[in-house]
Amino acid sequence: MKTAQDIIIAPVITEKSMTGIGDKKYTFKVAKDANKIEIALAVKELFKVDVAKVNTVNVRGKARRMGRYSGYTPAWKKAIVTLKADSKPIEFFDGLM
Repeated sequence: MKTAQDIIIAPVITEKSMTGIGDKKYTFKVAKDANKIEIALAVKELFKVDVAKVNTVNVRGKARRMGRYSGYTPAWKKAIVTLKADSKPIEFFDGLM
């Protein structure tokens, strides 16, 4: 069984993901083989919050070139976690705004 640190890899800090914080939606980079239930339990364990729902997106790798060499960036999985209305916000994201 994987630990919560193995499931939640990193927060996604973009302009679009920061606008979701007002609606209590937080975006994380997660393990590719993690499901929604595992992600919800990992967020609950790491940040001590109540999770309302989890949406996942498999992000496809993009084609990139460096001179004559071409390849792809790695594919990864993104999870958008929505907290319950009475839940406290995640402190990690408070310092970023």
